[in-house]
Amino acid sequence: MGRKNTPVLSETQRAELTKVLKTGKIHAFRCRCHLILMKAEGRTSKDVGEIVGLCNVSVNSWLKRYNEEGIEGLLTKPGRGRKPSIRQEDDQGAILLAVKANRQRISMAKAE
Repeated sequence: MGRKNTPVLSETQRAELTKVLKTGKIHAFRCRCHLILMKAEGRTSKDVGEIVGLCNVSVNSWLKRYNEEGIEGLLTKPGRGRKPSIRQEDDQGAILLAVKANRQRISMAKAE
């Protein structure tokens, strides 16, 4: 059996993670806070992974990142994920014109 990787959290750290878990707007960030709290209770990475929907390797990676960077390390770094197909700043005028021209047919406005 492997070693236990249980973080020791102070009361302020625990309170901060609990607050984000209850009031955070980003689902992935809440899940990561939840996994840190469960690991601090002494659960195994496999059990925590089954609860939050990650593999045990990912659980350990997020725990390592939390230990190195704190709660900010649990946020998704910029540049990750799918890039937007349109940018609101650049395409807002064209979108408004397309919708005005095809008010009754939104599917045609989307195609434009």
